[in-house]
Amino acid sequence: MPNLKKRLGNVLVEAGFITPNELNKALIEQMKTGKRLEKILVELGVIGEKDIVDVLEFQLGIPRIDFKKEHIDPETAKIVPEHIARSHCLIPVKRQNGKLVVAMANPLNDTAADDIKMAVGLDVEPVIAGEAEINEQIEIYHFKGSAGGLEEGPHLETVEALKESDVSEGAEGVADTPAVRLVDSLIGHGINENASDIHIEPGERDVIVLFRIDGFLQEIMSYPLDLHNAVVARIKILAGMNITQKRLPQDGRIKMRLKEIRVDLRVSTLPTIYGERVALRILNQSRFLLDINELGFYPDSLEDLKSIIQRPYGMILVTGPTGSGKTTTLYSFLKLLNTPEKNIITLEDPVEAVIPGVNQVQINPGTGLTFAKGLRAILRQDPNIIMVGEIRDAETADIAVRAALTGHLVLSTLHTNNSAGAVTRLIDMGVEPFLVASSVVCVIAQRLVRRLCKHCKHSYKPSERERFLLNWKSDIMALHKGRGCPQCRETGFKGRTVVYEIMKVTQKHRELINAKVSTDVLMTAAKKQGMETLRENALKKVIQGITSFDEAVRVAFTEE
Repeated sequence: MPNLKKRLGNVLVEAGFITPNELNKALIEQMKTGKRLEKILVELGVIGEKDIVDVLEFQLGIPRIDFKKEHIDPETAKIVPEHIARSHCLIPVKRQNGKLVVAMANPLNDTAADDIKMAVGLDVEPVIAGEAEINEQIEIYHFKGSAGGLEEGPHLETVEALKESDVSEGAEGVADTPAVRLVDSLIGHGINENASDIHIEPGERDVIVLFRIDGFLQEIMSYPLDLHNAVVARIKILAGMNITQKRLPQDGRIKMRLKEIRVDLRVSTLPTIYGERVALRILNQSRFLLDINELGFYPDSLEDLKSIIQRPYGMILVTGPTGSGKTTTLYSFLKLLNTPEKNIITLEDPVEAVIPGVNQVQINPGTGLTFAKGLRAILRQDPNIIMVGEIRDAETADIAVRAALTGHLVLSTLHTNNSAGAVTRLIDMGVEPFLVASSVVCVIAQRLVRRLCKHCKHSYKPSERERFLLNWKSDIMALHKGRGCPQCRETGFKGRTVVYEIMKVTQKHRELINAKVSTDVLMTAAKKQGMETLRENALKKVIQGITSFDEAVRVAFTEE
């Protein structure tokens, strides 16, 4: 049996995780505020939540609970009054051998055990879990307000939900239910976490919720499967979808406003063997409308780009895979170019963010408004600058190239691996090489890498492989990586930045393009003329401690 007579602060001091002075400072703060000691220690930054769990598990032998594997009995979870669960950060898991198994952030809390025994008449068998994990379970089983990981999520009462009037009595009584509060919290929390997507995946016993943050899916919470139909119904009502149709995929859209930020949610449902899977794409306008100086381009590159995009005509292409930030880069160009004397028209699918002063057109293939047809119409509107969201077919490519040759600045994107590949892709689409050579003035290839978390970043000695790829000779150089902390959800990364290569089309390039040379030949020519490659740019950010070596390799070394 673990020794539960010790105090948490003393255990952490004995284990060497905090100093006596740090403990005294936390105890003084506890007397002033009444907060739990473990919460104060984490807030002061002297120890991480994960370290507290590790100490209690390994030093005292208190078992740790994994909520992904351990199924909480819903009735048992609610046996302890909510105010006790929240004030002590705990949640009952099950009854076992006449005792109540309780997940606790601080299982050494005698007061909590006494409060539980007085409330339910059972002795406590403690297990340990992180505060955020417990708070998520409290949110699921008590459904009162928000807590823990969801406490920052605004509810839809404070969000302008444009389709709220669609709520009806016939919607299985979904209005003003636990499902409403859960959906509101999830959406608000996703926006505050800067997630790009929310995935809701039903399983055999429960439902998993994941956020895509900085390009990676992270499990956020789970909730009981018997609540799932109500959750899906709530989302469908907001998105204007058919709540009675559960056997076919559906698509919908939710528009809302959070303070001054407009947010669109693209909703997709998919029937699975356990229920409908829901994916919500969060289109947060504040993410797209960044200043060009905020993207992560180096100062010399910024000067080149600002000079290039001020040209009166020609084509500028941004290339990269889906999710590499191409649209954000183009929007930053438009913000810089957007002046009253210029007529700027965009053709997008979809319009990701509204730019005041810019005429934005939404593609609608269902009505016949394709990129090619829209581009023809735009040319009759006397534009100075045209942005085509993506060049997808030969007809669009041909019209865009000819527009760039006839006095228009054309901005667009292509899906290619590097800058030189954009040129050969246009030729492969059927555009004559001489037209490509005459119209394209610059190609930017880019990717997004995750930034190291500033709260847990630390240095280490590089391995031989790392030194070889970085071409370092000295033994004293250091690289950086993140340990993982609550601020970055234990990932070691927080936020993203761009890595890129900029190929300015010179006279030498034009000659090679007219000669129909390969992508490799064009790349070699660009390097000889001083172009820094995507890989070199990524490794520079590794050396500067902006990102990790493994992250740079993952993003920029995949083609070799």
